[in-house]
Amino acid sequence: MGFIMVSILAAIWLGIPFKNIPKVIDKGIGDVLGDLTLVIVLGAMLGKLVAVSGGAKKIADVMVGIFGTKRIQWGLMVTGFIVGIPLFYGIGFILLVPIIFSVAYQYKLSAVYIGLPMLTSLSVAHGFLPPHPSPVALISIFKADMGRTLILGILIALPTIIIAGPLFSRTLKNIKAGPMKFFEAEQIDSRYSVPGKLNSFITATLPVFLLIIFTVVQNVPMKGSNINNVFSFIGAPSIVMFSVIVVATYTLGIKQGRSMSEVMGIYGDAAKDITGILLIIAGSGIFKNVMETSGVSKELALTMKNLPIPPLVLGWMIAGILRACIGSATVAALTAAGIILPLAIDSGVDPSLMTLSIGSGSLMFSHINDSGFWLFKEYFNLNIKDTLRSWTLMETIISVIGLAGVLILNEVL
Repeated sequence: MGFIMVSILAAIWLGIPFKNIPKVIDKGIGDVLGDLTLVIVLGAMLGKLVAVSGGAKKIADVMVGIFGTKRIQWGLMVTGFIVGIPLFYGIGFILLVPIIFSVAYQYKLSAVYIGLPMLTSLSVAHGFLPPHPSPVALISIFKADMGRTLILGILIALPTIIIAGPLFSRTLKNIKAGPMKFFEAEQIDSRYSVPGKLNSFITATLPVFLLIIFTVVQNVPMKGSNINNVFSFIGAPSIVMFSVIVVATYTLGIKQGRSMSEVMGIYGDAAKDITGILLIIAGSGIFKNVMETSGVSKELALTMKNLPIPPLVLGWMIAGILRACIGSATVAALTAAGIILPLAIDSGVDPSLMTLSIGSGSLMFSHINDSGFWLFKEYFNLNIKDTLRSWTLMETIISVIGLAGVLILNEVL
């Protein structure tokens, strides 16, 4: 609500006539939510079902078993990445933290040392990869191709996770997390069977593989326009997500003993959980349209053109400054997008790389005004100093390495 209020006040301050402000609001909401609401809501539904069914825990148990004790960090890192693809950050955090502590207690290891790589994966997925809300919204704003952005995002995400996760966490072995007395893992309902390993892996990662496959197929020359039209239809992000939900309804729901009404109840809870995020994105659309209607975006773009800073770096910088000031990565990313959009269009910068650049910047320097900072601090029972040393520095490393990856790809592509 604060985002929407600021947008309205900005419209008044910038001289937009009172009678036009409602139209500016409606157009801003429609422009940003029109082609992404379904993807975000369906993504939330999939994540909720993966969690409630026990599929996410199954994936975690398997990865820990594969990598063993000596490489347990890497197992948790891969688990976080796989689980983080369908799960939104908050859900993934709450789901995976108990696994971190159970492993830490079992092998007498530092929870921060072994757990940070897993949370790094979650954070990177949240900032870089669709169907997470911020990347999806940025893709819509910059008119980027979702499949291409996903492929480039994964290329950047993998080295970023390794550097900010297992490698960086080696410096944190001496940080001791306190006992997590107030939090226990969510119990899987014993009335239903838990999905198997293959079922859990395939269903959780199906959106990613389908988007990648259809992106590749659509770029392969084919005879006959009808074939291209068919692939364009079934490869559309909303159709892909809907198809995955249909599959997951059976594989993680009905097949495990749940009735259709019970699965629909899980989806209903997911839709409620995502409402706040949709309002934030709607507010960003209003702010973006206020900036455009008032002419401020064009003025900023003209001013920024004179700065000796490449657009990709400038977008990252604006998002990083906003993140440090307001805390929310999503709000920082979408606000930065509204500011940099005219310059991005005029400069002809790759829209997928601009999406990833701003996504990287939005993760910069998480501190006391960010809810993620306090989640990590309280769940791991750390003091402010150790939280800054571990969580904040990890998020900053992600941001910097992410930008480096974007700039390297910009030179190569």
